[in-house]
Amino acid sequence: QVQLVESGGGLVQPGGSLRLSCTASGFTLRTYAAAWFRQAPGKEREKVSCSLSSDGATFYPDSVKGRFTISRDNDRNTVYLQMDNLKPEDSGVYYCAADADLFTIACTVNTFKFQHWGQGTQITVSS
Repeated sequence: QVQLVESGGGLVQPGGSLRLSCTASGFTLRTYAAAWFRQAPGKEREKVSCSLSSDGATFYPDSVKGRFTISRDNDRNTVYLQMDNLKPEDSGVYYCAADADLFTIACTVNTFKFQHWGQGTQITVSS
């Protein structure tokens, strides 16, 4: 059974850090593009990080660049999102996603539809 399970969400103060984990089962994550998305109430879902399987290249929007880092642990079949210097506007439900990405476009095409999704984990940044 193909599954992505996120963990690590919670409440954090502005300026704080959190690390999200996403563990895959039923497939080998290192051969898939992996990404993290977030969605705040009333806003569209936003891709906040992406990692290609082909060369490990990573991508971030300007809103999180320099603060968020996506990484993989292939032995654990897991992808992480390290979030530092968190801001209230970073609050939302965070989802991990993965795709076989046969044409290596998952990270560069904003409208790309990822095949596998986790259930989401809530992040609240507030004092």
